[in-house]
Amino acid sequence: MSGPAPAAAVPTGNTFDKYGSTNPVVRRLMAGFHRTLDELWEQAAPRSLLDVGCGEGVLTYEWAERLGDGRAVGVDLDDPKLRREWELRARENLEYRTEDAEVLSFTDGEFDLAAAIEVLEHVPRPEATLAEMARVAERHLLVSVPREPLWRGLNVARGAYWRTLGNTPGHVNHWSKAAFVALLGRYGTVAEVRSPFPWTMLLVRLG
Repeated sequence: MSGPAPAAAVPTGNTFDKYGSTNPVVRRLMAGFHRTLDELWEQAAPRSLLDVGCGEGVLTYEWAERLGDGRAVGVDLDDPKLRREWELRARENLEYRTEDAEVLSFTDGEFDLAAAIEVLEHVPRPEATLAEMARVAERHLLVSVPREPLWRGLNVARGAYWRTLGNTPGHVNHWSKAAFVALLGRYGTVAEVRSPFPWTMLLVRLG
């Protein structure tokens, strides 16, 4: 996403490293998250992918490895910290770009799958981002968001973000599982609905 990021969508605003955490509770939750994500990935069996809001590129790089020679592209806001992380995760079949998720530069159906993992809760206009993802993907969308109000309740229970009623900094959108399924149903057929605690994760079939 080019240009300065609005306050609601700063890519490195939430700096907690959930992928590399050594906290046993976080590790257990992330194990369930990854297991479910892997199951949906295998079901989609993509030949190429676009990872919208790829962050540091942790998942993008992992997926690029699985694709072998298949094309993988990760896009996010222009941020020096992210660029440094991207340089550490390089492959011949992997490209990183700064892109505006609401006006992607790719052609219709250019990718087999478009993913947005823990991204849509941060973007100012999720419908616009999803519409672009559905445009550039030919077969599937793979998306996940925190499940509300569970997510905020857990934050309050652990004594975090009390002043904002448990809202994680940078989260500007909040969906229950039912609301998220209804939203994604506007862009395709929701093929799978999963609930790895405390997230909602969907595989959407396009066309």
